[in-house]
Amino acid sequence: MGLINGIIKKGVLILSIFLFFANSSNAQEYKSDFWEHVRFGGSFGLNFANDFFSATIAPSAIYQVDEKLAFGVGLNATFNSQKDIYKSTILGGSLIGLYNPFNAIQLSAEFEELNVNRKYDSSLNIANNNYWTPALFLGAGYRQGNITLGVRYDVLHDKDKSIYVDAWAPFVRFYF
Repeated sequence: MGLINGIIKKGVLILSIFLFFANSSNAQEYKSDFWEHVRFGGSFGLNFANDFFSATIAPSAIYQVDEKLAFGVGLNATFNSQKDIYKSTILGGSLIGLYNPFNAIQLSAEFEELNVNRKYDSSLNIANNNYWTPALFLGAGYRQGNITLGVRYDVLHDKDKSIYVDAWAPFVRFYF
């Protein structure tokens, strides 16, 4: 896990340096069009079922290199609660790559690292746990304008530690 955390930290550092220099270098000589290529989006979710509640917010930003290729970063914050059983807080980030070989088709790769903090009701005699879990999603979707509908697969899925029930997951992605 230390290696993965190091990779994420280096990726965020490199992206931050890139953003800084792309926006500020030679600012007096020309006006940078960097921000014209940045698109914002993400996802959110709410789930209610049989004394269970879950809320997720996952904003992200991508830099549109050209009409086919984009790279970016994302954040994830999730809160889960099941009455008389447990509460969990999940926080993390991701590195995103998008490729559109054709206008309507979008391929994606997303590396996500999440910190899971679960606290169980003391009457259950289950130890609380706190751990990091990685995911590497490879996906494909149908794109119409700013919205993509598709499916992705987590090649690192661990049924004991992943916050996702299955390695396969549908998605809706949007960027404006």
